[in-house]
Amino acid sequence: MPSTIRRFDVLGVGVSAIDLDIAVAEIARWVDAREQHYVCVTGVHGVMESQLDVELRAIHNASGLTTPDGMPMVWAGRWAGLPVQRVYGPDLMLRLCARAVEQEWSSYFYGGRNGVPEQLAQRLTARFPGLRVAGTYSPPFRALTPDEDRAVIERINAAEPDLLYIGLSTPKQERWMASHVGMLRVPALLGVGAAFDIHAGALRQAPGWIQRSGLEWLFRLAVEPRRLWRRYLSNNPRFVWQLARRRPVPLPLEPVRAPQAIRVRS
Repeated sequence: MPSTIRRFDVLGVGVSAIDLDIAVAEIARWVDAREQHYVCVTGVHGVMESQLDVELRAIHNASGLTTPDGMPMVWAGRWAGLPVQRVYGPDLMLRLCARAVEQEWSSYFYGGRNGVPEQLAQRLTARFPGLRVAGTYSPPFRALTPDEDRAVIERINAAEPDLLYIGLSTPKQERWMASHVGMLRVPALLGVGAAFDIHAGALRQAPGWIQRSGLEWLFRLAVEPRRLWRRYLSNNPRFVWQLARRRPVPLPLEPVRAPQAIRVRS
C-alpha cells in the first residue's frame, strides 16, 4: 500500500517530516514492493534554487522523499510543529549500505569525477563486507547525447541494481532522476551529491558538532571557497529573509505515488 509521510512547506518545497530510521524504512518498502521513486536530499541550496525554477520545485514535490538535509530544514520543520531530524546524504548512504548487506540488495554508483565512483565502491565494500556493487559510472561533464543516454539506461538496467546512487550535485542530479525514474528498472534513485566525494575520501566532512550547530555551510565554504562562495553568500541571507516572511506549515497528508519520467531541461 502507498505510504503516507507528512511533509511541510518550506517556501513552496514540500520537505518530508522524517528521521533517518523512517527514511531507511520507506526506501526498504520501495525495494520490497519494487516501487520506483527518487529521493531528493535537500537543504537551503535546493530550496532557494527552486524559488526561481518552477520545474525544479515540481521535481522536489514529486519525489518519493525530499529529506531535510541541513539543520535549517530541521528547524523549519520543528517551527511547523512536526517531529523532524536531519537526514544527511552521507549518513543516509551509510545506513542504506548496512541495510543492503543485510537484505542482499545491490547498489550502483553513478556520478563523480573519473575514478571517484570506483574509489567510493572500493571504500564502501571494505567498510561493509558483503556489499554487492552492481556497477559504477562516471558521466562526462556535459549533457549526454541521446545515444549515450540510452546506452547508460541499458547499462544500468542490465545490472539490475536495487539502489542507484546519483552524485551529480544540485540541481543536475534532481533533473536526472526525474527524467529517468520511469525508464530505469530500479526501485530507489538517491541524489546524494557530495556523499560521493566524502565517502571516496576526496572531500573533508565537517565534524559532528559543526553539523549539529547549523554551521556546516561555513565549514564547506572554508574547504571549497571558489566553488561555494556565491551559493552561500547569496542563498543563505535570502533564505532567512523569505522564511521570516513565510512561515513553514504542515502540508495535507497524501499517499506517495510512483512518478513517471518527465522531460526536463539538462
